[in-house]
Amino acid sequence: MYEQISHALLNDILDEFHPEVSREDLRHFYTRLGANFYAIHSLFSQLYGHRDDFKQRMIELTERLARAYIQRPDELKRLDMAREEDHNWFLSQEWVGMALYSDGFAGHLPGLTERLPYLTELGINLVHVMPILKCPRGASDGGYAVSDFRDIDPRAGTLDDLNQLAEAMRKRGMLLTLDVVVNHTSNEHPWAQQARDGDKVYQDYYYLFPNRDVPDMFEETMPEIFPETAPGNFTWDDAMERWVMTVFNNYQWDLNYSNPAVFIEMVDIILFWANQGADIVRLDAVAFLWKKIGTTCQNNREAHLILQLMKDCCQVTAPGVLFIAEAIVAPLEIIKYFGEDAVIAKECEIAYNATFMALLWDAVATKNARLLTQGLKSLPAKLDRATWLNYVRCHDDIGLGFDDADIRACDYEPYAHRRFLVDWFTGVFEGSPARGRPFGVNLKNGDARIAGALASLVGLEVAMANDDAEAISDAIETILTLHGMILAFGGIPLIWYGDELATLNDHTFLDDSDKASDTRWIHRPRINWERAERRHQRGSIEQRVFDGLKRLIAVRKTTPAFADFNNRDLIDVDNPHLFVFLRTHPTLVGDWVLVVANFNDNPQYLDLENIGNRGLFRHGQAKDLVTGESPALFNGRLVVPPFRFYWLTDQRPGTHL
Repeated sequence: MYEQISHALLNDILDEFHPEVSREDLRHFYTRLGANFYAIHSLFSQLYGHRDDFKQRMIELTERLARAYIQRPDELKRLDMAREEDHNWFLSQEWVGMALYSDGFAGHLPGLTERLPYLTELGINLVHVMPILKCPRGASDGGYAVSDFRDIDPRAGTLDDLNQLAEAMRKRGMLLTLDVVVNHTSNEHPWAQQARDGDKVYQDYYYLFPNRDVPDMFEETMPEIFPETAPGNFTWDDAMERWVMTVFNNYQWDLNYSNPAVFIEMVDIILFWANQGADIVRLDAVAFLWKKIGTTCQNNREAHLILQLMKDCCQVTAPGVLFIAEAIVAPLEIIKYFGEDAVIAKECEIAYNATFMALLWDAVATKNARLLTQGLKSLPAKLDRATWLNYVRCHDDIGLGFDDADIRACDYEPYAHRRFLVDWFTGVFEGSPARGRPFGVNLKNGDARIAGALASLVGLEVAMANDDAEAISDAIETILTLHGMILAFGGIPLIWYGDELATLNDHTFLDDSDKASDTRWIHRPRINWERAERRHQRGSIEQRVFDGLKRLIAVRKTTPAFADFNNRDLIDVDNPHLFVFLRTHPTLVGDWVLVVANFNDNPQYLDLENIGNRGLFRHGQAKDLVTGESPALFNGRLVVPPFRFYWLTDQRPGTHL
């Protein structure tokens, strides 16, 4: 958009560019800068226009964008242009991801490069490498307390190792996802160290206060994130004699985005990792970016302005790179992190579907899909050019943040129901086969979340200990059904490493004093590659889960209806134990899949004529895309076995799947 004030400023900025920048061939850069500058100027003005150094900071930001573009490898620039041509490329059903810690999965980055054939064997073509930047030992928060934003932790490898991994992945057609922790730094980061040494420039990078007056005003409305291990939101620093805002842990100092220097530094860091080969950048803790007294300091409007500005800046320098919003917040809030535009995601193209994840676990515990279906009805529609990241487990805990109104609509009392779920998945509830652990217990209000490996949470650990073949089969079917849902729902499915082998809880974290107080390490395993070889042993648990997932992934990739074009229709059925939805391709007539899942421990029945007048199964018998077989019918009703699911379509007589 052309607008005189902003473009007059742009002309001034270009006139003042450093000669080194001016000499470079910036044709594509200038085209994108011109297209995005009005938005960049407007957003920067809203955030920082009141400051005397506004123009100086705009010049600095624009020059940083130009330098990042100059440093961007030619291969990545060509990829940018290809993705601009095919702007819906990431909505394809062909993407299937895995999230992993490089040390737990393969020891280090070179080991991960060597293990790429294993991921390809499963069908994975998107890999989220969990944080690998430098962190202090013993105070790393699993890699999210960064002490150097531009270097790899020596335990993971080197920048050269990362570049080799990125190149190897590109050759295989795989996408690389890397983290940038945008909300905070480690207290050992150079910025924090210089602040401690009295440098006013870097003290302005953080929220620092000489006494409790302002912190106490913040605390009146701010929740505690880790009440067990890090109560409160401020930490006293003896060296500075200041209170520091530390929302997550006392060693993680929150960055002050009311200072434009912080914003410029973090954009530059995002573009640095984009230039190292990241196809997708996961922005950590985005809900917390703007702090304001009298609020929860989450989901503030300015946090969204910051993300929009980050996206516009990235569009200028590295337009082929996507953003993931790591915002585990209420459904009505999470949808905003795609942006407010009616079509284009102006903040982050991808967001975690934490609501779907938590609701799936509710269905496992209750053995019915009432809250699952109800909760998803309340999930607002996303933008057209945005997509969900759907997952069953991840590095984090399982929160129970579904809406109280939805819980009541299913005739549950919210507090009692959440208490039941925690008790069920930690094995406290009588008869529960789950073996998770509580996490984030808040003794003030009784809230808690859940930690645990997928296989242990669905009862496989107990079934194996009891040598109960039927219970083992039920657990395996539940694992496959949960993944069948995230693979079919709409979005990018993200498998947690180890789940493809039915890895159980890892209790060795208790032997490490740096990890023992954080129960989430119970589901952050080290892969036993000797055990992984059992995936080739017919009838083993590893083979049944690995090959089951491999088959699901292969079918997903060849099913256009699973592409994400807001083409999902939840279906209410009379049977509360069944979760049913329809996927239809928007342009391929007759390309549809009916997804039916049974979360109960008894067979359930679905009257195919009772799913509305949708014209399904007109041409022949129902066929399951996964097995290629026709499911059992009884008196004209579909029979769904316990803990099983179907991806159904119809097959005309004489045709074959």
